Amino acid sequence: MSYVFLAGPRAFKLKKPVRYPFLDFSTLADRERNCREELRLNRRLTTDVYLGVVALTAGEAGLALGGGGVVVDWLVEMRRLPRERMLDALICAHAADGETIGSICDALARFYEGAGRTSMNPADYAARFLREQALNRDILTRAEFGLAKARLSALDLLDARLAVNLKRLKARVDDGYVLDGHGDLRPEHICVVRPVAIFDCLEFNAALRQVDPFDEIALLGVECARLGAPRLLRGFAAELATRLGCAPPWDLVALYAGWRAALRARLCLAHLLEPSPRDPAKWRPLAGLYLDIAGRALSGSIEEGDDLAFS
Repeated sequence: MSYVFLAGPRAFKLKKPVRYPFLDFSTLADRERNCREELRLNRRLTTDVYLGVVALTAGEAGLALGGGGVVVDWLVEMRRLPRERMLDALICAHAADGETIGSICDALARFYEGAGRTSMNPADYAARFLREQALNRDILTRAEFGLAKARLSALDLLDARLAVNLKRLKARVDDGYVLDGHGDLRPEHICVVRPVAIFDCLEFNAALRQVDPFDEIALLGVECARLGAPRLLRGFAAELATRLGCAPPWDLVALYAGWRAALRARLCLAHLLEPSPRDPAKWRPLAGLYLDIAGRALSGSIEEGDDLAFS
């Protein structure tokens, strides 16, 4: 959704002038508003990474940041973070240890304890899972994608788990667990420095940020599994539960993980429905991997998934 420009110790994000059903960056005013919202929301999680919103101006000498000419766009200015300390890089280097998990969960717990609780209706929260699962089925079962029936069986398992957990999902809202969270908690959005920097939260759609903390941690665990570290899902969930003083049933975390993995599989194949998809050979194998993760999460065997294959 953005172009990122790296300039020495700084990074600048320029939003693309696009419009989708779930976001609108089509006008200059829309992009400025979203830049300022990105700044506000991400400063909830990290105090020294998001430095400000800067105008891109056009004058006689050309384009300039913060110049005196006409404002033609807006950028978010950030402190550049070390790539080698990103969680995805640490996982790939086999360097994500217990201390790493603990420091990330410390930061997340502080954030969740201070986050505003959702005003979403409990029935609407539960219905979102069913609605997204219906879309999952519509895309993932299309014959043109040719996904194996064994992989698609994860959708049947997810249907069954959702059907018996709707009351539990509603209760998560009633009991005050669902809040205005990060919305896109993935390893590449976590930098393990001191203090831990968690960034790139989902700023353009408040509804998609209304989450259970253990739904977010399940997404993080799914992405860790994709990178070859499936055991981190249980580690993150356990450490976060300790810090928040509440441990949801493991099968709820597994349900969240299965749902998130199926959703990620669908989003992969959705790229192939675009007129000119980027990296078209990438998406079908990746969707299959996510479905494998979904099936293992829902069947209780995700920690045995060291042999998950991107193929």
